[in-house]
Amino acid sequence: MKDLRDWIKACEKEGELKRIKAEVDWNLELSHIATLNERKRGPALLFENVKGYDIPVLISAFSTPKRMAITLDMPTTYSMCQMAQEWMKRVTRGLVKPVEVKDGPVMEQVIEGEKVNLFDFPAPWFYPQDGGRYIGTAVFLITQDPETGWTNLGTYRMQILDEKSTGVQILPGKHAEFMLNKYKKMGKMMPAAAVVGCDPINFLVSSTMVPAETDEYDVIGALRGDPVEVVKSSLSGLKLPANADIILEGEIDPVNLKPEGPFGEYTGYYSGKSKWGLPKTWLNVKRILRRKKPIFLATTVGLPVGDIHMVQSLNRSAALWTDLEAMKIPGIQSVYCPAEATGRFWAIVSVKTMYPGHANQVGTAVISTTLGHYGVKGVIVVDDDISADDMAGVWWSLAVRYNPVRSTEIITRGRSTVLDPALPIDAREIVSRIIMDATIPYEWKEKPLKITMHEEMVKRVISRWQEYGFTEPY
Repeated sequence: MKDLRDWIKACEKEGELKRIKAEVDWNLELSHIATLNERKRGPALLFENVKGYDIPVLISAFSTPKRMAITLDMPTTYSMCQMAQEWMKRVTRGLVKPVEVKDGPVMEQVIEGEKVNLFDFPAPWFYPQDGGRYIGTAVFLITQDPETGWTNLGTYRMQILDEKSTGVQILPGKHAEFMLNKYKKMGKMMPAAAVVGCDPINFLVSSTMVPAETDEYDVIGALRGDPVEVVKSSLSGLKLPANADIILEGEIDPVNLKPEGPFGEYTGYYSGKSKWGLPKTWLNVKRILRRKKPIFLATTVGLPVGDIHMVQSLNRSAALWTDLEAMKIPGIQSVYCPAEATGRFWAIVSVKTMYPGHANQVGTAVISTTLGHYGVKGVIVVDDDISADDMAGVWWSLAVRYNPVRSTEIITRGRSTVLDPALPIDAREIVSRIIMDATIPYEWKEKPLKITMHEEMVKRVISRWQEYGFTEPY
């Protein structure tokens, strides 16, 4: 799979995509159709007739596990935990560097200077109180460290500010901010390129918590099993995906900012008001690279559960599992960051305990990882008979294996995110954390006896399931 067209074909083959041929307005209507569709766990939507435009919009691409599996070229029967585990295995086997090519479909049209106009693209207006149209929701920004050459792909929301500039909300502590600060110290602009439409795995990885100094292109190559094809830009010197649909190239001023927002974020609340509505960094677009017939990729963001929450759930589960594997924490069975919790604020880990305090080690390890140290507020550890994404089993464990006094650890100071609406808007740097040990203590000599069914009788009953009058096999 190399681009959006391959992905669309794969989804249509599986009955996972619907083409909308009726005219749809980019102003609220498109996003509201997509949001209501996602609440019903509906198909991906390709809007082929957006009012005033001849560019189709693809949205709701990631809102089911099946489409996640298609994106990652994994069996479509895989659960989120199974995909996260396979992700971890592929990445830990070794990263794959990109390969440079001379040309690619994204170079079919090159638009420069006065011809640059961001309103030429069907960027939606998502929610009533948004500050404007957002060209970047399923977007990734390419930047490069001026000292080491490390290339970062990061997802930052992007609001159209005028024909040639788009806001880029680079939050404190993000890798692009590391690079931006270096350019600021050098007194230079930061070259940057925003990709809108590409093989969806690029967006999936760009929004992942990858360790610093790691190129996301290398992670994508590991997941695909093939190197990403990139073109070295003659304008910025950046490595650009050759098979992308739309790329906005330019530079970001580290000093001079512009007002941006508000926006209906993945937390289910608007952000960008009060202190957080201060001017933000923006991309001065000097050149647009695009296919002759591009596809515009977007995501609704907003209240859970939408496709952005599924994206965060999967890539954060995989990133957390990868870090725990690297830390050599024994006994890990499965890892899950629930989409219902926006895919980032809570983590659940299933572990086969092997010694006293093992579950607590797992909990403290989670909040020390690349993912866990940033914004995670709660960790639940369960025994190995419960899968981390078996929410019925997790609740049962909290009911019958969790003793609040014995099983709770409170950490008073941890790194937060400025998008956390549970914190006062002027105090969002630090958050507390809770670790909940919902395992049966390893050191107990006498442990509760769990009810289990007779294995042979289970097999017999399943083999006769339809004889009992059930229409479908068990």
